[in-house]
Amino acid sequence: MSRPAAADVLLEVALATPRRLGSAGGRSGRLVAIDGPAGSGKTTLAAALAGVAHDAGLGVTVVATDDVLQGWDGLDELGPRLRTEVVDPLRAGRDGAYRRYDWHARRAAETVVVPLVDLVVLEGVGSGHLGYDDALSALAWVEAPPDLRRARGLARDGEELAASWDAFVPDEDALHERERTRERADLIVDGVSGAVQVPDGVARRPRGPRSAP
Repeated sequence: MSRPAAADVLLEVALATPRRLGSAGGRSGRLVAIDGPAGSGKTTLAAALAGVAHDAGLGVTVVATDDVLQGWDGLDELGPRLRTEVVDPLRAGRDGAYRRYDWHARRAAETVVVPLVDLVVLEGVGSGHLGYDDALSALAWVEAPPDLRRARGLARDGEELAASWDAFVPDEDALHERERTRERADLIVDGVSGAVQVPDGVARRPRGPRSAP
């Protein structure tokens, strides 16, 4: 799958919006979320976006929700944790921070600082949380067929996690349906072909409470 075009479009959408992190008189930046079901290709797009942003002279940091998620059954707590520990401090002009989850030890590990830079990218399932929709400059949705996503996930994580993967899928489906993540996205990326769809007018829609259910 070729991603540069998707990354270029995503950066263009983000830069067309105001800076919603920090303040005009101090440090400020933009927040981008790359959401979608597990195994769809979000991490690849995030890496490509970081690359084109860096080439454009922007400071960029990427936060993977896999590092914030507290285990397979922690998805419902992920969005509020991201909002409290990362997004709210960034909005206030301060660096965010979170405890990285160690999937092998099954416990929280070291504290990771999230600096307020030009572009802060949240990537992973649940990264486009509705609770901080008004802070986002761009929300991308990446999708791919379920069988391909499962194969990718197990190739990455190991076949021994098949049961955990299968139990996680209904949770992510319920979250995305509840928060209307795909519907709120500024662009939709095909995780197989790399094709990009920008829904008509979506980037100009109101953010925040007016876009909530």
